[in-house]
Order: sequence, then C-alpha cells, then structure tokens
Amino acid sequence: MWVIAGLGNPGTRYRHTRHNVGFMVIDNLAARYGIKLKSGRVSDGGNGVIEGREVLLIKPLTYMNLSGTAIRDVMKYNADTTVVVHDDIDMDTGRLKLKRGGSSGGHKGIQSIIDCTGYRDFLRIKLGVGRDHSVAVEEYVLSGFSRAEATVIEEVIQRAVDALACVVVEGIDSCMNRFNGKCN
Repeated sequence: MWVIAGLGNPGTRYRHTRHNVGFMVIDNLAARYGIKLKSGRVSDGGNGVIEGREVLLIKPLTYMNLSGTAIRDVMKYNADTTVVVHDDIDMDTGRLKLKRGGSSGGHKGIQSIIDCTGYRDFLRIKLGVGRDHSVAVEEYVLSGFSRAEATVIEEVIQRAVDALACVVVEGIDSCMNRFNGKCN
C-alpha cells in the first residue's frame, strides 16, 4: 500500500497559505479519485484506490513542525512506499520536484518526520512556492498567494496529482523525468 502524506497546518486560517500546498494536493487527489477523508485524532485520512493501487491519504493535524508524530506509526510499515508532499521556498513558484531522501533543506515538517522516524530516504514531492527575502520566512510561508501565483499553484497542484498517480503505478524513477520542472 502507498501512503501519501500532504503537509500543512490545520484550520481555516491556514487553508490557502503557501505552507498548505501539501494539504491542497491531498484534497485534489482525494476529489479526483473519490477518496473520502475522515477526521482522526492526529490526522485526517482515508483509504482508497488510485489506478488500481491501494493508497492511504494523510493530512497531519499536528501543525507543520510536528508532522512526524502524525505519520511515524504508518511509516514503520510503509517507509519505502511513503510519499510526502510539501512546499519548498527555495524553488520558484510553479516548480515541481520528485526526489528520494536527502536532508530536510530547512523544512521543519520534513525535519520532524526525519527526527520521529529516523528515516530520511522517503519519497518527496516538493512544490515551489517562491520566496520573498524582504519578509521573514515564518511570515512568508503563512501568507497567501497573489492572483497570478494562485493560477500557477493550481496548475502545479494538478501536476502533482498526476505525478502521484504515476508514482503509485510506475515508481518514482520513471516519473522523475516526466514531472520534474516548471508547469507550462
């Protein structure tokens, strides 16, 4: 079974922020494949099927910096088939990158997962949300998108949904060349 976790912060205050693109991808993935997400104690989640493969979708409700506590138990049994979807301020808005492993790159949600699981080789889909160096990082990631950015983000979210369907069927290696890069 594939586990797909989208990182973000719970609550309407954060719904449309840069830090919540992981949640946005999960919501779009669930809608496309008819997967119902149910509220749980530490995460919203739901089981379903994507292209004939069983999946578990997860949106941790622990706030970004504690994401690892919400997915560590499921990663014990599915570490090699877990994909974490998250924002990346060091990538231009609209870029998408699939990768396996590596450091957290300063992303506190990813660092929490590494710290809680002791595992860093999980699959990741990073969505670029850009960066404004005149604004503190913490403030920037909790800000919304401009109108122009919102259009680009919607496109990259749909591309991420396509990439996830590819990954669960074909694995990450064959999907990297197809999906890494900027939306057209």
